[in-house]
Amino acid sequence: MIIRTLELDYFRNYVHLEAQFDPRVNLIYGDNAQGKTNLLEAIAYLSSTRSHRTRFDKDLILMGVDSAFLRGEVNGRGRDFTLEAKLFRGRGRQLFSNGVRLKTAGELAGILTTVLFCPEDLDLIREGGIARRKFLDSAICQLRPRYAQALAEYHRLYDHKTRILRDWQENPSLLDTLDDFNLRMAQTGAILIHYRAHFIKRLREHAPAIHREFSGGREQLDLTYETVSTVHDPLRQPREILAALLDHQESHRQAELDARQCLSGPHKDDLLVQINGNPARLFGSQGQTRTAALSLKLAQREIFQEETGEWPVLLLDDVLSELDPKRQAFVLNHIQGGQIFITCCEEEKLEGLSGGKAFLVREGTVIPH
Repeated sequence: MIIRTLELDYFRNYVHLEAQFDPRVNLIYGDNAQGKTNLLEAIAYLSSTRSHRTRFDKDLILMGVDSAFLRGEVNGRGRDFTLEAKLFRGRGRQLFSNGVRLKTAGELAGILTTVLFCPEDLDLIREGGIARRKFLDSAICQLRPRYAQALAEYHRLYDHKTRILRDWQENPSLLDTLDDFNLRMAQTGAILIHYRAHFIKRLREHAPAIHREFSGGREQLDLTYETVSTVHDPLRQPREILAALLDHQESHRQAELDARQCLSGPHKDDLLVQINGNPARLFGSQGQTRTAALSLKLAQREIFQEETGEWPVLLLDDVLSELDPKRQAFVLNHIQGGQIFITCCEEEKLEGLSGGKAFLVREGTVIPH
């Protein structure tokens, strides 16, 4: 997949941008705080309609204006697409593909797939479960429209249920709607668990081999999906998972009322990463956990290629400077093929990558070199 051109208006620090990219390597360089990460964030947004840096679209709009615009000319699946996003401060957003307004973000799935590496991802293993859920959600949303729709619905239902549990003692009539929200959360939650389980199964087919090669055969990486305790086989169909979720909800009903919090559901899922049989989060060295994180991301890239028949656009946001020479070389050797964007502070030649274009970013302006 390739993004040929990108146009931005009032996105982050870009008042206006029009850029044409190379189908191979695009080196984005310049001083800090000039807009390099913002450029990659815009490309990633057109593929997933979400930012890796903020939860709210309003944060993507230039200060002092009410709306922002993104347009990308994309080639994928043997076709040309024009993807557009219009962001409105306080008034939501509008998404378009080839001029047709989309009803849901899930309709963008598979048109432009991206894999983003940023320095924060190197701590993916050491962080809490929310970071690994975000990794899973971002990846699966790009491949499965049904998952993206279910995830958005689950978040909406979760927010409503949270308000019910928070306020029910002051307003007991709120409990009249609790069973309905529980049922709908279980229905959408079963979809999330099903797709997460299958994606983690695919990760297990790729990530351990990458990690083993990375470590010179000295380390074994194992991945385990941790979800609701009553779900004994998360690979089963959602309708079969539903009954187990309802049982778990019922057993936690009083605890949720007492705690006034939502305690049951896949919003507490996690991906357990072990190295040589030990939990990497607790016992892994910095080098081991960084290698494991890189292995997960490279595995994601390979899964995308298998799914679509094309390499996803790879976005390396200042990540190479955070790695030692050995890990830099390993990553560069594993990303041959496909379109690549690399940000760095100074223009430099990266051994193992040839061809392409370089762009200087200065105060929200992109200058081809």
